[in-house]
Amino acid sequence: MSNGQPDGVTLVRQFRQILIWPLQLVPIRADAQIQKHWELLERDTADNPWGELRDEFGCDPADFKARHYSEFVTFLPYVRRFLYGDSRRIDGGRVNESPIRVFRRNDVAKVRLKFPHDPVPVTMKVQHVDLCFFFDIDIVILVVEIVGEDMPVQRVEETMFRLGRAYPMYWDTDGHGGHCMERVEWLASDDRVLAVSDYEKKQDYLSYVGSARGPRFASHWRFLLRPLVLDHSEEKGAIRYRQVEYSRMPLLAYLAMEDARQLTRADFIRLGLVSSPGPSDEMPYSQRHVWDFEKLHCFDQFWNEERTGRPGTRFMSCGHAFAMIGDAHEPFFVDADGGLLGQFRHQYFLLFLIPHFHKAALLMLSDRVAHALDRLQISDADSIKEFKRKIRQLREIFLRFTHRYWFHEVSDQPVAKELYRMTSTYLGADRLYDEVRDEIEDMSEYLEADTLRRQANTVVRLTVVTTFGLIGTVVTGFLGMNLFALSEQSTPERILYFVLTLIPVTVLTFYTIAKSKRLSDFLEAISDERLPARAKMNVLMDVWRKSDG
Repeated sequence: MSNGQPDGVTLVRQFRQILIWPLQLVPIRADAQIQKHWELLERDTADNPWGELRDEFGCDPADFKARHYSEFVTFLPYVRRFLYGDSRRIDGGRVNESPIRVFRRNDVAKVRLKFPHDPVPVTMKVQHVDLCFFFDIDIVILVVEIVGEDMPVQRVEETMFRLGRAYPMYWDTDGHGGHCMERVEWLASDDRVLAVSDYEKKQDYLSYVGSARGPRFASHWRFLLRPLVLDHSEEKGAIRYRQVEYSRMPLLAYLAMEDARQLTRADFIRLGLVSSPGPSDEMPYSQRHVWDFEKLHCFDQFWNEERTGRPGTRFMSCGHAFAMIGDAHEPFFVDADGGLLGQFRHQYFLLFLIPHFHKAALLMLSDRVAHALDRLQISDADSIKEFKRKIRQLREIFLRFTHRYWFHEVSDQPVAKELYRMTSTYLGADRLYDEVRDEIEDMSEYLEADTLRRQANTVVRLTVVTTFGLIGTVVTGFLGMNLFALSEQSTPERILYFVLTLIPVTVLTFYTIAKSKRLSDFLEAISDERLPARAKMNVLMDVWRKSDG
């Protein structure tokens, strides 16, 4: 035995897992383009466990720590404005704050995990539970960080694989949710149970999808998000959310190993790709499938298994997950302030969060375009007007997203630059951005073309009316000087003549407008020298013939 663990067990001295879960928010005010959902969480009510978390820049400058400085200088200037705001003052002296608003709940202190086929549960510390809102983008991201100590690597693999499941994909023969924990309990600091998972309630999940046409999230995740409520549910709540993509939550993992050299290639693949746990000497996938794993998913600038002493630090990313693995006896690796542990919880967390926010925001915009199209009724004038308003609004939001939030590079530091590139590439953010931009541009071009078509039709009608009105104008202008000596009549008689003339002229003008489409065809036929007189006469007769349609 060694440190309470059987001999031969690969031990993780400190394990941290940060789950991030992007969700789409439903607008709370139909008449407002910018929805400020977080304002409802600023209210001090009995059912609101959230409190706003102020950033480090709100502290006394003398208390500003080196870790905060290291995090700040990691990013390029335009990314700093996104993350931290700007020192330039606006609105009479108010600092231009970050567009990110973070709220934290402090009632959840621990999580108790019951693994399948293991009667002994594991209790881990909950470091924090946060909600991140973004100005002008209807996305919220749930962030949950947990901490464990002295855990076998297989238990770490299983935690990464099973914990971040919003709902079961299937149920096994024992009735447990497939790929899920058997039981998850959120605990208060005094070990009081606050919420329990319900993955085993198969019929509840089936009935919910059958009636709501949407997934039912597990009860312990719904608890963490309250007073936010699932949009498809019948629960009452002003802030409603829906799934944007992920049922399996993206995660970051930090492993401080007792001996990192004990990890086999199979262990690295399971940790890097977040696959199901298994023996260290058995590959989770075929060799053909993972032959280029190190090339695609590992950043090994600081990892060298061949040198004597400690092998260093290995970074791994597959888009869905980011993992940092190093030696628990290396002071710089476990330093929570100026070392890699501090960087993992802050710089690398943000490097992972940003591309996932990008993808969630773009998926939200794409969903809004599809929703606007679904509600469009071509035969309903009001529906057409609402559709045009929605598309123009989405185009404005997309433009503001591009200039406020969208960027291809976030850092000029080699490690941060490469890790961000890996995550963003695997998520396909650039391709998705192009697709959403094309969708919105297609809709905008359609609206512009439709507007031009309507304007052209109006011009045609006005041209027809003007052309035929020109005949009467010339005739009356030529004859009207002395045809009627109305100037010698009394005022009532002149008014009578005016009214008698106004009525038929008005009727004739509107009749000409009504027939303007066919009259424009007649004018076009008149101008065509190739048509015989008979054909031109037929076109004139068509003005008064009934349409077959």
